[in-house]
Amino acid sequence: MDFKEIKELIKVFDKSELNKLKIKEGDFEISIGRGFDGTVEMAPVATAVQQTAPASASSISAPTETSCTTEKGNQTCSDTINSPMVGTYYAAPSPNSPAFVKAGDTVRKGQTLCILEAMKIMNEVEAECDCKILEVLVNDADPVEYDMPLFTIEKL
Repeated sequence: MDFKEIKELIKVFDKSELNKLKIKEGDFEISIGRGFDGTVEMAPVATAVQQTAPASASSISAPTETSCTTEKGNQTCSDTINSPMVGTYYAAPSPNSPAFVKAGDTVRKGQTLCILEAMKIMNEVEAECDCKILEVLVNDADPVEYDMPLFTIEKL
């Protein structure tokens, strides 16, 4: 099972009403559960999975979404960059480093915006287009949900 299949499995599980899911495929085994009952289980990782996993953080392009509001006859549209997965948001590569982006920054397509940690894997979220960051909508180390807005942007 590759990383994309695991991500899709997590998305489907998140939308379902299941509380636990366990899949075994050859030497590979994955267990997913909701909530925390106080016990932690660690399963050995198959060699094939280690070979396909990158040594550094993986990169994910975040989906963008446009929303419009009308105030006193003026319509304003703003785009958002949404979380491509459930995880923990990190604004910088390490606690002592500056944030990847802040409000007012102009970013290029493919530039890293933040890191989302999911299942102890650090995933870099990249810009899908050239844009200006208008607002950062989450704080460092906050948990984020799938499709949750992370940044308000203006496309360039």
